[in-house]
Amino acid sequence: MTWQPRLPQEIEAESFRRIDAQVGAHDFSPEVWSVVRRMIHTSGDLGYLQTVRIHPQAIAAGVEALRRGRPVGTDTRMLLAGISTGRLGRLAVEPFCILDDPEVAQAAARQGTTRTAAGLERALPRLAGGIVAIGNAPTALLRLLELLEAGAPRPALVVGLPVGFVNAAESKEALTQQNCPFLTALGPKGGSAVAAAVINALAIMALEEMPS
Repeated sequence: MTWQPRLPQEIEAESFRRIDAQVGAHDFSPEVWSVVRRMIHTSGDLGYLQTVRIHPQAIAAGVEALRRGRPVGTDTRMLLAGISTGRLGRLAVEPFCILDDPEVAQAAARQGTTRTAAGLERALPRLAGGIVAIGNAPTALLRLLELLEAGAPRPALVVGLPVGFVNAAESKEALTQQNCPFLTALGPKGGSAVAAAVINALAIMALEEMPS
């Protein structure tokens, strides 16, 4: 087998071209498509065309939060590692993992819950007007929804893409019933890489809208 070496940006551009060609006509707006296409590119899964659910204000809210330098909180360090810190740095955005709070483990033990659920609860005040990105832990998403229903400070956007077969689909379905900008995908699929792709797509749009 022979192959032609290409630069990373050339590979990405060709990948997007092939996705566009395979998908063909669709009803997504250009802004929404730029996010969904990156989800497909990262996962290799065209199924997101049918399962993605995006609040009408989600893209604008996420881009505006990044342009204002609001923080991004992730449920795992893997998701944090997948975010382009170079882009976020140019936007003066501080991403962080909710598990890095040294009190999280003790709080989870006291409450009899998961570390991600406890970490989300502790981080939520810091994320008012920011972005919550969940790619692994449905317990974090479920706890977030409980806190929002109780009147907690609201993030600008919830990227809720926990993966798995226990509570993942249920938590994402519940997210679609919230009156809060969200981006999710129904069913068990998701993951840190896909959630990071969403944040990266929003960061690209935020940088494009920044004054030169």
